[in-house]
Amino acid sequence: MKKAMALFLAGLAAVSVTAAAASAEEEKDLKVAMICDTSIKDGGWGTACYNAMVEAAGENGWSYEVTDNIGQEEYYEAISAYCERGYDMIYAPGGQYTDAVLTAAEEYPEIAFALLNGAATVPEKAANGNVTSLLPDAQQIGWIAGALAGLMTKSGTIAFIGGMELDTTLGKYAGYGEAAAYVAAKEGKEVKVLDPVYAGAFDARDKGVELAEAMIDEGADVFFGDASAVDSGARQAIDAANQAAGEVAIYDIAQPADTLGQNECIICSQVTNNAAMISISMQAVEAGSFGGTTMYGMLQNGALSAGEMSDLVPEDVREKYQAYLQQMIDGTFMEDAAA
Repeated sequence: MKKAMALFLAGLAAVSVTAAAASAEEEKDLKVAMICDTSIKDGGWGTACYNAMVEAAGENGWSYEVTDNIGQEEYYEAISAYCERGYDMIYAPGGQYTDAVLTAAEEYPEIAFALLNGAATVPEKAANGNVTSLLPDAQQIGWIAGALAGLMTKSGTIAFIGGMELDTTLGKYAGYGEAAAYVAAKEGKEVKVLDPVYAGAFDARDKGVELAEAMIDEGADVFFGDASAVDSGARQAIDAANQAAGEVAIYDIAQPADTLGQNECIICSQVTNNAAMISISMQAVEAGSFGGTTMYGMLQNGALSAGEMSDLVPEDVREKYQAYLQQMIDGTFMEDAAA
């Protein structure tokens, strides 16, 4: 009887310890930190990526912190500082952080690293399997902007500005050009896509002004960019050109958040729901299953979409554009292009 009672009490103690451990785990303040080489108030990439982290953290009960406006030489230092402070996940919003992330991931195997726009091959390079690439479909992003550009251009010349010549940026440019050309041909017109130009940075707003002015001089009347604060500079130049002309005849398609109304020239936005991918990453950390994978964001799973459209877009163009977006979702977009 005494032995049975002892076993019973031991069982209770074990349950109590397990419950206490579970309770402690539930009460643990999980933390995510973001680094960014541009400002989180840039009205473009930096703002959208920061807001996505904040939204995901709120949904999952995580606390968060950010270090922005840092140079390339500071990436690793900023990441390792958060690792030393015990952050559970590092969120790096761009392929330019790849080297710093892989270096830190090897040094801090217990920490999760979520790399937005990291190449699909990055997770397998992580020595400890603690890196996940969050990879929105670059071609589809380009398609979303390109289809509208092909419908809206009057000059037949469209432009693309990049921050750096990253693989994802090249993919967006390619999709942008092919979709614009396809849609324009359906409208009985031709479209010339100017060669992509790169600012060499994401925080060089003045470079965006300079590049956009030069491309306007070449006849570009629809712009799309992948350059954060550089995009904001480009819109500044576009708005100035429109004001000088007395009408809005040069347009910009924004990304990755819906920023309609931020500038007069914005006619629509390509929207990436980064918050959903960050949220899934947080849940994987909690479940102990994070790392070693590439998470794709597409139109088909709701990670990509088009935002609200400006009144500058005619109703017939809206209808055609929505039809093309549906084709992209259905997998039939441009299937007759090779015919």
